[in-house]
Amino acid sequence: MATRIFISRDAAAQALGADETAVALQVAAQAAGRSVSITRVGSRGMVWLEPLVEIEHDGQRIAYGPVTAQQVPALLAAGLLDAAPHALRLGRVEDIPYFAKQERLTFARVGITDPVSVDDYLAHGGYLGLKRALTLSGAAIVQEVTDSGLRGRGGAAFPTGIKWKTVLDQQADQKYIVCNADEGDSGTFSDRMLMEGDPLCLVEGMTIAGVAVGATQGYIYLRCEYPHAEHALREAIAAARARGFLGRDVCGSGKAFELEVRMGAGAYICGEETSLLESLEGKRAEVRFRPPLPAIKGLFGKPTVINNVISLASLPVILERGAAFYRDFGMGRSRGTLPIQLAGNIKRGGLVEKAFGVTLRELLYDFGGGSASGRPIRAVQVGGPLGAYIPETDFDTPLDYEAFTAIGALVGHGGIVAFDDTVDMARMARYAMEFCALESCGKCTPCRIGSTRGVEVIDRIVQGKDREANVALLQDLCNTMLSGSLCGLGGMTPFPVTSALKHFPADFSPQN
Repeated sequence: MATRIFISRDAAAQALGADETAVALQVAAQAAGRSVSITRVGSRGMVWLEPLVEIEHDGQRIAYGPVTAQQVPALLAAGLLDAAPHALRLGRVEDIPYFAKQERLTFARVGITDPVSVDDYLAHGGYLGLKRALTLSGAAIVQEVTDSGLRGRGGAAFPTGIKWKTVLDQQADQKYIVCNADEGDSGTFSDRMLMEGDPLCLVEGMTIAGVAVGATQGYIYLRCEYPHAEHALREAIAAARARGFLGRDVCGSGKAFELEVRMGAGAYICGEETSLLESLEGKRAEVRFRPPLPAIKGLFGKPTVINNVISLASLPVILERGAAFYRDFGMGRSRGTLPIQLAGNIKRGGLVEKAFGVTLRELLYDFGGGSASGRPIRAVQVGGPLGAYIPETDFDTPLDYEAFTAIGALVGHGGIVAFDDTVDMARMARYAMEFCALESCGKCTPCRIGSTRGVEVIDRIVQGKDREANVALLQDLCNTMLSGSLCGLGGMTPFPVTSALKHFPADFSPQN
């Protein structure tokens, strides 16, 4: 019987040599006269251990890592295929502290199943949520989602059930489900990992959304820099359609839902939901005036649910296990779990799915192991390039939407980028303004002009030119952008700038 081997097909793992390791294992096993079967799976989220190799032995999967192609012959000779002891042997992934302390709901199958195998998906609880949803009315599904406490995982944290009810209540000949998979924030990769590692979970979630609100067509608007995710999604959609989970008669229910992947236009502004709709319609990506809301007049002027990948991928477990099960995770008004991404100057970068309430300090040190440089972590930016910079004094803040708002920060997509004590925070603040200037769609003056002027004002402050007056001018400019911008790009750019000024004023001095 062939020994089963599991190796990630995730883009990060491939970048670290997973493909070469897989080939080397196949070649070395053949040369040794051993029969092996290699399954390419999603990443377990421990990027510092990639390429991670798991050997199925006595009904368990034993991990080794990181395993380079050059190490394969010696590992094989040492008894890798028999799960023998070795310096790289990690034991079961589930027993590794980084992994064992997580609560994996959305990412429960990632790294375990073949991402595009419907049989594998079904064998691990897939489509149980959809099957239950098909026994409920649209209003009952929406109520279940509302009761779960699920809020948008893309940044705004708007209650998902309220958005869905608005679309459900609209009378229209056509409704749409749009997945915002234009993951462009720095330090974020959970969407990509989910789409590459368990695309059928997203497909199921979007189908549930369609059944709930009466939409028969869905679109995944995918970041064009994600070719591996595109291939996985297209393969998964075709497989789901072939098995009756998509199409004119979903699971014999008489309800229709079809799904397509559309590649993004490559601009950061396309992650803003109304700009995304413009791009999806084949137009230049510009922010739309609101009202009307997309839930009332969205794609092609029809009622549209727009959610991000993790929001939609959270639905299968909610419908399968019930609203109360999901709501029991978390704290306050932040319910369920969030896939948190650790990046930047961090020793153990990767993905951690935890219930809301875990603190930044726990994430950075218990999971992340501190900085990669070994120096003190001075600041973190949470929620992408427009998130506030959080100082060490606030690291005990629990991951909670309201708790973060109280300290002038945001949870956003859950991406955390760490910086050690060598970082120049004035330079980081300047980068925020420069980023906004480069990525602005140009439609509104506060964003288009304000960001350019912001770069100039910060330069004058750092150079010591009339510092007090220019600091006041920068604050005034940030207030204008915050209050006058049409969307979150211009409206949130002030967050990293004002937080850097507030917490790290010394960095804005000429002698710095």
